[in-house]
Amino acid sequence: MKKAAITLTINGEEHLVAVDVKDRLLDVIRDKIHLTGTKEGCGTGECGACTVLIDGEPVNACLYLAVRAEGKNILTIEGLGDPTHLHPLQLAFVHTAAVQCGFCAPGMLLTAKALLDKNPHPSEHEIRESIAGNLCRCTGYVKIIKAIQLAATLLEADPHLHDQERAEGVHA
Repeated sequence: MKKAAITLTINGEEHLVAVDVKDRLLDVIRDKIHLTGTKEGCGTGECGACTVLIDGEPVNACLYLAVRAEGKNILTIEGLGDPTHLHPLQLAFVHTAAVQCGFCAPGMLLTAKALLDKNPHPSEHEIRESIAGNLCRCTGYVKIIKAIQLAATLLEADPHLHDQERAEGVHA
């Protein structure tokens, strides 16, 4: 296989990695960058567990060649928030119990972020359409939709809301 050295910008940090030109972005993120929040579910782009944002757009990392990602901004679940400064989507998912087994959550959260970045006031129908490429076997989607609606409300109330302390007392 042909090798290439590429620089990937993941969660705001540059990573110089040697890849085969046919390496999937998913494998590079997990095996070379060691960010394991991005999951492989089906490996065929059907389940959305591997969703990352590339220049703000949701992409199935299992279908995306790593070499195509050079020069683009990649966001993985690790870049969405951190344990002391959760993103409003993460707060809302916890608060509404939208996370069950957690396997789909990273891709679901990133897909929801892309939606809210483009449409801060989505209807239930728009939320359902947006997350249609992300499969969840545990929740039945009702709690996920409620979480996305709550996150939209939180972000509308305070666009800079990024920590749990400021979100205490918010009820779905």
